[in-house]
Amino acid sequence: MGLISGTSLDGVDAVVVDLSSNQPQLIASHIEPYGDRLRTSLRTLCQPGNNEIDRMGEIDRQVAITFATACQRVLELAHMESQQVTAIGSHGQTIRHRPDAVNPFTLQIGDPNTIVELTGITTVADFRRRDMAVGGQGAPLVPALHQTFFQQPGKKRIILNLGGIANITGLPDTAAQPVIGYDTGPANTLLDRWIEKHQDVRLDQKGEWARSGQIDHGLLDELLADPYFQLPAPKSTGREYFTLDWLQERLANHLTSAVDVQTTLVELSAVTIAQAITGEGYAQGEILLCGGGTHNHYLLERLGIHLPAASIQSTSSYGVDPDWIEAITFAWLAKRTLGGLNGNLASVTGAARNVVLGGIYPASP
Repeated sequence: MGLISGTSLDGVDAVVVDLSSNQPQLIASHIEPYGDRLRTSLRTLCQPGNNEIDRMGEIDRQVAITFATACQRVLELAHMESQQVTAIGSHGQTIRHRPDAVNPFTLQIGDPNTIVELTGITTVADFRRRDMAVGGQGAPLVPALHQTFFQQPGKKRIILNLGGIANITGLPDTAAQPVIGYDTGPANTLLDRWIEKHQDVRLDQKGEWARSGQIDHGLLDELLADPYFQLPAPKSTGREYFTLDWLQERLANHLTSAVDVQTTLVELSAVTIAQAITGEGYAQGEILLCGGGTHNHYLLERLGIHLPAASIQSTSSYGVDPDWIEAITFAWLAKRTLGGLNGNLASVTGAARNVVLGGIYPASP
């Protein structure tokens, strides 16, 4: 089983997946939503504030209970018993990601001790910190799965994940060249926060609100001037960097309507993704899309305009549901950890070497 909650803080993606063949077979999937109170608490905890340790300790347990509930629900959908599951791979909920700190760290909550006790299933968790311990960014981790399931001799491919943050995996056409991958910047996180602030809904369905506005090129230029976009790889980021406060600071000098800001944020995502793909030499290759942003039709149109020579399609063309790849990844990483195999790619994260990721929390006999 794979469990993850991303930067949207909407809830927990849970999958049951068969990993016995060359292609992951999705058996069942489920989204367990966070309650409004927990979601608000998590959002607050993602930014520095008072009494953080006590608040984190309590929310750590609450998140774990939600993760365990997601497990139980997806097992019901799969018509399976817990004894039929080898292990859970739990990413947890990221509340801090500071790869550029003096002492770099990343922090995901969702106590695995609680998950294993509530489910009775061996749980593998805390995947990112081992990579950081050997000098890596701790992210992105999905490129290792992308390489396993999507690399093909003679095919030059980008796997583009449109989550809260956009990240790319560059799969060269020969195994002699290294896989590359990094976070390009925001995909959905600012879009979701902005429409929630102004429309009181959690996402812009199909990008229709953004489509109705106009790009503010002066604002776009100011957003693109952020140093993150000029940083070389390896690099990673998160919602704790690209916040509404980050956006509001840059809006101070612009009289832009709310809808035009949304349109401009779509363009920011499209431009920064296209620049990264072009800069890595993949602009004429195949781009396989996954993540929630695949449902934002306006964002995909803008990507097509900025990458006219690329072949853009969903990972569903290769038998993998684009909505569930990240959850599948952590099921796959759990299998790697139990087998004593590396889960990171040093060429992607900047780690000194490939290492086995995560800690194992065995189920009681």
